[in-house]
Amino acid sequence: MKVIIAGAAGRMGRELIEYSLQDKNIEIIGATESISSPWIGCDIGDLISDGKKNIKIVSDPIELIKSAEVLIDFTNPKTTIENSILAAQARISHVIGTTGLNIEEQSKIKNAARHAVIVQSGNMSLGINLMSQITKQISKILSDFDIEIVEMHHNKKIDAPSGTALLLGNAAADGREINLESNAIYQRHGTTGLREKNSIGFSTIRGGNVVGEHTVIFAGDSEIIKLSHSALSRRIFVKGAIHAAKWSINQKPGYYTMDDVLSV
Repeated sequence: MKVIIAGAAGRMGRELIEYSLQDKNIEIIGATESISSPWIGCDIGDLISDGKKNIKIVSDPIELIKSAEVLIDFTNPKTTIENSILAAQARISHVIGTTGLNIEEQSKIKNAARHAVIVQSGNMSLGINLMSQITKQISKILSDFDIEIVEMHHNKKIDAPSGTALLLGNAAADGREINLESNAIYQRHGTTGLREKNSIGFSTIRGGNVVGEHTVIFAGDSEIIKLSHSALSRRIFVKGAIHAAKWSINQKPGYYTMDDVLSV
């Protein structure tokens, strides 16, 4: 599988490079970074202190796209949209782990999926996606329970709530056949009044170097159920992204999630 890794110098980019170099079935044909990155022109081996690999980091993936099968992307909304357009033009797969996209940006991603195989998830880990499925089921069955989602991440994370928290929120909303945006409560302050039925609350915590912690709370009359997941290493996201990339090779153009990937 011939792969381009976007956002190579980021936390996830470095993990992806290190992991991919150990997989004999993966060939990294290129890596990208923003044009202002000090890593432009450097070898990917420099990023992980593992000697030269003869693969330079570039700012423009357009030449690389021609030889690639999959572009794995943990960058930012602007870059991800640009990459999805290139993936659609080249008819290759685009695995997206970028979070923080708004409704308009998300629409552009889905438009690109008419010509590219796009696999997107707010979290690529197997555990979180299983937790999402369970959240949907509990939400449906316990329809009178209040739902709160609590998430904590490192102090350098720039979007809130996290993509994973929104993934879980959407699962809860799907279980009740309601729209998340119409029922989400992202902050509380002052006199908030009584809790509205079917509202889904989010609490965001930032601090330290926490990779990711998520808890879905179902609070009912005289009982509480909590589903929790702790990410101890970014390696779990890398494994999921690589699994999704390999799965995508044999798919027809379209928009897919990790539920599709794990349903096989």
